[in-house]
Order: sequence, then structure tokens, then C-alpha cells
Amino acid sequence: MLRIAEPYIAWGYPNLKSIRELIYKRGFAKINKQRIPLNDNSLIEKRLGRRGIICIEDLIHEVFTVGPHFKKVTNYLWPFKLNTPTGGWRKKANHFVDGGDFGNRELHINKLLRKMI
Repeated sequence: MLRIAEPYIAWGYPNLKSIRELIYKRGFAKINKQRIPLNDNSLIEKRLGRRGIICIEDLIHEVFTVGPHFKKVTNYLWPFKLNTPTGGWRKKANHFVDGGDFGNRELHINKLLRKMI
């Protein structure tokens, strides 16, 4: 499935700082099919408290370490809506290895995320 979507997406291995910025700035919860901003820890504790996740930092840690409740946490989070990168794309039609933008960026995904948040 990844081979089919490869020309349209960029992926990589984000660091803790990138995940923290992404969840704090663009994080929303999925509660009753509604998009609710993560501005209060009581929302997180109410839904994920029985799994030991009671605050935003616990949520970030679970996502970063791919812990035992990773699937529940990612289902709780609304998909992130990102802007296009400041400065624009370099070459949308080429793979990252060939000087383009799509494909596996590995650790360089952090630079792209900073431009999009």
C-alpha cells in the first residue's frame, strides 16, 4: 500500500521535539466524532486515564516510544492538518533521494515538519 501512495507523501522518523511541537500546536482530540482542541488535561484523563495516560506529556511519550497503548492514543488524536512548507516545495514530482520532496526522508522529516507547523 505504501508503494501506491509513495509519490504523494513524505515520511520519516521524527524526534521528540517535533512530536511535542506537533501535538501542542496542532493536536486535537476525537471525541464523539468531533474535533476538540487539546487545551485541558482533563479531556485526556477522562478518555485515556485507565491506561495510565493523564496529561499531554504522557500522550507525547506514548506516541514517541510507540508504547503499549499507541493504537488507542493515535485513534484518540484527530489527524493533523498541516500547512504547506514555508518557502514552498522544491520538486513535488521527484523522490527525496533525487532532490525532490516525496518519499522516505528519515531524520530530515524534522526540518520539513518545522516548516509546516
